[in-house]
Amino acid sequence: MAITEERAHTYGFTDLPALMGLMTGDEKHGPAATSTLDALWVLYDRVLRVGPERMDDPGRDRFLLSKGHGPMAYYAVLAAKGFLPADWLPGFGSYDSPLGHHPDRVLVPGAEIGSGSLGHGLPLAVGTALGLRAQGLDEPRVWTLVGDAELDEGSNHEAIAFAGPAGLERLHTVVIDNSSATYARPGGITARFEAAGWSALAVDGRDHEALFAAFTAPHPGRPHAVVARVEPKNA
Repeated sequence: MAITEERAHTYGFTDLPALMGLMTGDEKHGPAATSTLDALWVLYDRVLRVGPERMDDPGRDRFLLSKGHGPMAYYAVLAAKGFLPADWLPGFGSYDSPLGHHPDRVLVPGAEIGSGSLGHGLPLAVGTALGLRAQGLDEPRVWTLVGDAELDEGSNHEAIAFAGPAGLERLHTVVIDNSSATYARPGGITARFEAAGWSALAVDGRDHEALFAAFTAPHPGRPHAVVARVEPKNA
């Protein structure tokens, strides 16, 4: 599909449900998508230093979607911010659409990684932060968005344990907590990150001002985690 003048159209948060409504088909992860909508919007609207004109800029912020199995909200936000035309959305998940049931970084403008098995986004974010540090690129921030159930994966245990002592200050993780994790943790998710040397905050995942304040809270010398609590998945 050719990129059309739709890319120049601008949308607001209130347009996102309509944009998501354009995506039909066999998507089975509606709650996974809608749970991320507010956090994604606040990031792309107010926090991330990235845009369609900066996709190849070495100084851009990096956003890695690890919770990729419900990408409708992500695609809607990318369309709203001009990374891709809204007329791509109705083809979501079809054979010839660039918008698959998991984002593909080769096909989706603005996507930094291709997602797949849960649990790989945070380790990739750690590697990205280390790579930027090695290149002397101190300004770009690395963000990844994961689900609470993803934290059951061992790869995330290792990434969390490494990033704190490594002092990866430019690394940020947003955890969408919809009460779908298998294993309970004393003190909750924030305590897990704090025990590994992270800065961590928990907020209402639907409150844009609370999200923005948490996303921009200072955390000198430490990586930062924000737990965005939303309605339970099976409520």
